[in-house]
Amino acid sequence: MWVVCADLEGVFVPEIWVNVAKKTGIEKLKLTTRDIKDYDELMRYRLQILDEYNLKLSDIQQVIATLKPLDGALDFVRWLRRRTRFVIVSDTFIEFAQPLMDQLENPLLLCHSLEVDETGRITRYNLRQPDAKRKTIEAFRNLNYRTLAFGDSYNDIAMLQTADVGVLFCPPDNVVIDYPEFPVTRTIPELEDFMKNYV
Repeated sequence: MWVVCADLEGVFVPEIWVNVAKKTGIEKLKLTTRDIKDYDELMRYRLQILDEYNLKLSDIQQVIATLKPLDGALDFVRWLRRRTRFVIVSDTFIEFAQPLMDQLENPLLLCHSLEVDETGRITRYNLRQPDAKRKTIEAFRNLNYRTLAFGDSYNDIAMLQTADVGVLFCPPDNVVIDYPEFPVTRTIPELEDFMKNYV
């Protein structure tokens, strides 16, 4: 029996922070896990910028409210759920993701959470657990599932390495160059064809 574990942003939905950067004009917020390997470093940088520009959780949520799943994403989610067990494993936050998950018909999401003060300022982020993507795969393998994982960024690599089968989906060139051992798929039909060999 198989479990498929997938990233969220850049795979099923647009990159949230990139869209916040576009809406606010704050170019520094465009950096994502496609650019910076260390997630803690990236998040500390983001929170510093939010404070610098006095951006609140509500400002980010207003941007998220305008976002839609990527083309073909909902049909792909439906296809996955008909075919096998499917979990989204993301480094996003439940306070960000829920409106987008509603549009994807609410597959299981494992992600992190935020702490917010009485003014709406994001004061810190709470990881569900350190190295959560890798540990999620390990947990399913300990339950005697075979695992297939796909994602697009540096923060997905441990998940892909730990899975029985790992595949990159629409990654930037720098990730492909750094991790040439993974097959690369560029479209949903291509990824579906790849997955049919396993699940």
